[in-house]
Amino acid sequence: MASGSRTTAHDVVGAAEDLKFQYFPSRRSVVHSTTGIVSSTQPLANEAGVRILKQGGNAADAAVAVAAALNVTEPCNTGIGGDCFCLFYNAKTKKVSALNGSGRSPMNTSLEGLKEEIKALGEDPFEIPFLSAHAVTVPGAAAGWVDTVKRFGSGNVTLEQVLTPAIEFAENGFPVSEISAYLWKKSEKLIKTASPNGAEILKKDASAKDGCRAPSRGEIMKNSTMANTFRLLAKHGKQGFYEGSVAEALVKAHQERGGHLTLDDLKSHADSGSEEPEAVKLNFRGQGVNADRGGINVWEHPPNGQGIVALIALGVLEELENAGKIKKWGPEDHNTVEHLHAVIEALRIGFSDARWWVADPKISDVPVKGLLDREYLANRAKLFDPTKLAHEVNHGTPALRSSDTVYFAVTDKDGNGCSFINSNYEGFGTAIVPKGCGFTLQNRGAGFVLQEGHPNVYAPGKRPYHTIIPAMITNADDDSLHTVYGVMGKFMQPQGHVQVLLNTLVFGLSPQAALDAPRICIDENTAPGDLVYLEEGIAPEVIEGLEKLGHNVKVVGGMARSVFGRGQVIRTHWDDGHLVYSAGSDQRGDGAAVPA
Repeated sequence: MASGSRTTAHDVVGAAEDLKFQYFPSRRSVVHSTTGIVSSTQPLANEAGVRILKQGGNAADAAVAVAAALNVTEPCNTGIGGDCFCLFYNAKTKKVSALNGSGRSPMNTSLEGLKEEIKALGEDPFEIPFLSAHAVTVPGAAAGWVDTVKRFGSGNVTLEQVLTPAIEFAENGFPVSEISAYLWKKSEKLIKTASPNGAEILKKDASAKDGCRAPSRGEIMKNSTMANTFRLLAKHGKQGFYEGSVAEALVKAHQERGGHLTLDDLKSHADSGSEEPEAVKLNFRGQGVNADRGGINVWEHPPNGQGIVALIALGVLEELENAGKIKKWGPEDHNTVEHLHAVIEALRIGFSDARWWVADPKISDVPVKGLLDREYLANRAKLFDPTKLAHEVNHGTPALRSSDTVYFAVTDKDGNGCSFINSNYEGFGTAIVPKGCGFTLQNRGAGFVLQEGHPNVYAPGKRPYHTIIPAMITNADDDSLHTVYGVMGKFMQPQGHVQVLLNTLVFGLSPQAALDAPRICIDENTAPGDLVYLEEGIAPEVIEGLEKLGHNVKVVGGMARSVFGRGQVIRTHWDDGHLVYSAGSDQRGDGAAVPA
């Protein structure tokens, strides 16, 4: 689509608040390197990661440096008050490892007690309000950062070195980028009303009515209280966050707003550490992908994350092709009615299963192997009708065998790769700021359901359904690293994983072009995904064709395109004896891919 052009067949949501750089195409070149690449939504965070790589750190070390720097430069999406997940590829062992850095609900609560408290607030007792203290679970990111460096790091750099770039950005100040400034301003009122300590994460301005405001693009923003929090973590490890002054301020802020987190909850999380579950994979051979190498293995973090949605959808697409219900696509089929209809329906099937089955596997039975069983996937594929929308898509029952955000990708000179994601969930989360700490508390608890008998029902000491998911691809024949990638954005994430994978491996797009291409997004607030957002740039005749099949579609442009997430891709290949990384960074974000 030419720069500045418009879809005329439908109104474009969000067009009025657009910025020129938000139009297609991005005109970003693929970035190549043999010494490693950092790809994230923030240039300064990239700088932090590259700095650690140059100091001898590996992809995992650099990923934590990026995560911390993003908390400073993009707190509207992520932070130490949230959670994290990562996948790490070890080039020596050729093994993909997972780390679950998500926290649990307070122990001294109950389902019935929580419902009564929510009802007393005048809210719907069947869901946890996003902005209430009840949506706060133990922040898992701090422990996740420490454990990532300890378990997957090179051993050549200390945690203090890893956190130093973020500390310097917070202490000395940094110029705020375009989209961060926009999102900060959108949340200014919430920050001021949600917490008496909100000024800590706003720019000091004597001319402002209350002495503070959201920073504008290009302005210098400082956060000395966050710098101090990071220093304590760097010096004392997990104890610097989950015990002592930070922990006490966190619990006090939470309990003052009706929450139930205790110091024991925080200490218990630090003592137990981040879990290292077995990563889940799907061998994908659909559409002739890597046919001569046995296909590819697509890796996702297991539940309580929703990565299994992407694997189910890919498996359904492969079964549809095997059954002759969809053809083998060529470049001319990209973003056509037939292509998008199949992707939408496969994703709806994946989400219908995930909405029921994804939960904390430590407490609920989560049939991961059953959900990815080929016979089960073939059975689920029978729900697909190439001529119309499937109106009834309910969860299946497999055999019980054996589960707003920033995403970034990092590779290093030794061939390791780290797929890392860190999130507050909704923007600044609850926007509750523990006094003197400089960060906000997440609202991941809103991912629970309050329906008795549901696998993801609220319970004390339980992890909720998580939207954040890192992804990775290896070659099936020799387990070599193929791609480190991911797409942020709540329920968009598995949808982005499927679309970007198909863009690169089926339609032959470069890593950058695969990210630039217009996307679709099923609105998971409309069960069973009846509303589908189509990004500006999809042809009008395709929009009309999808409507004729029964899809309820809405075209989205401008800054509202954030619904389609922001992704990063680092792909590998060998040339003349050298491992070459080729990377792209989503033009919907402020960042870029930067070679080490």
